[in-house]
Amino acid sequence: MVVLVSGGMGYIGSHTTVELLNQGYEVIIVDDLSNSKDVVLDKIEIITGKLPKFYKMNILNEEDLETVFKENKIDAVIHFAAFKAVGESVSMPIEYYHNNLTTTLVMLKLMKKYSVKNFVFSSSATVYGEAKTMPVEEEAPLSTTNPYGATKLMIEDILRDVYKANKDMNIAILRYFNPVGAHKSGTIGENPSGIPNNLMPYITKVAIGELKVLSVFGNDYNTVDGTGVRDYIHVVDLAKGHIKALEKLSTNSGLVTYNLGTGNGYSVLELVKAFSKASGREISYKIVDRRPGDVGTCYADPKKANNELGWIAEKSIEEICEDSWRWQSNNPKGYN
Repeated sequence: MVVLVSGGMGYIGSHTTVELLNQGYEVIIVDDLSNSKDVVLDKIEIITGKLPKFYKMNILNEEDLETVFKENKIDAVIHFAAFKAVGESVSMPIEYYHNNLTTTLVMLKLMKKYSVKNFVFSSSATVYGEAKTMPVEEEAPLSTTNPYGATKLMIEDILRDVYKANKDMNIAILRYFNPVGAHKSGTIGENPSGIPNNLMPYITKVAIGELKVLSVFGNDYNTVDGTGVRDYIHVVDLAKGHIKALEKLSTNSGLVTYNLGTGNGYSVLELVKAFSKASGREISYKIVDRRPGDVGTCYADPKKANNELGWIAEKSIEEICEDSWRWQSNNPKGYN
């Protein structure tokens, strides 16, 4: 099977590409490298012994993207390419709506033109907004608290309409919780530009000495220690979930939606403590104001994915921290 992976050089995309190649899939990556580095391609080859075909392009450009469909017989698309920072989306809503919606529409248009029927969409737990009950099930009410989440929910709605109009499509909507960790080899990992928007790379950069102190956004939530609680899923477990989704689509599944999470919630300070233990480094932190768009608690009910996909998140919070530290200590400046 030939799989087109948009954003395949990014954090989740690169780990998913590794798992696809290891499972015998042929992979074509499309990425504009706006949030990734071209050296990732070499790293993927080091891990897998295989070099995926790579097109450097922005998929906002329909004409450029069409060359990929013309030159290859594509069986499925995994669509990662998107702007992805909650806080940034609050200050840059126009850019987020334009990029995330338009890239998806361009991809779907070309899939229709070239009769590509299988689509895996990278959604997010942010579509649950301020969920009233925990753990969150797929049938929970949908809403958003920030533009990033709104783009994911809008695209989900688009996909539901696309399926109604095209019943021969097979679409998997995967709602990620909080991806963390790195490949066990320490060869690829999370490599944000500038000040990280996500918690784990911020912690690792404090541990390595690149940043002085971790900012903890709020300690007055209704949680075990007042700090935000999230479901942290190892990025390799998450990547394997995409393989299971492709297998599901190959059975002509129609439209399916799954949470990809562990079912366990950890607070910010619990994660800091676990990372300190794994790394042997004390993590300096300070409490600052809550961040716009954040919710207090969010963790998954993953039973549907467990039962229907035969998928389960296997890696512990300790393993997550060990792999994150191995990546950061092996690559103190990331891919630079």
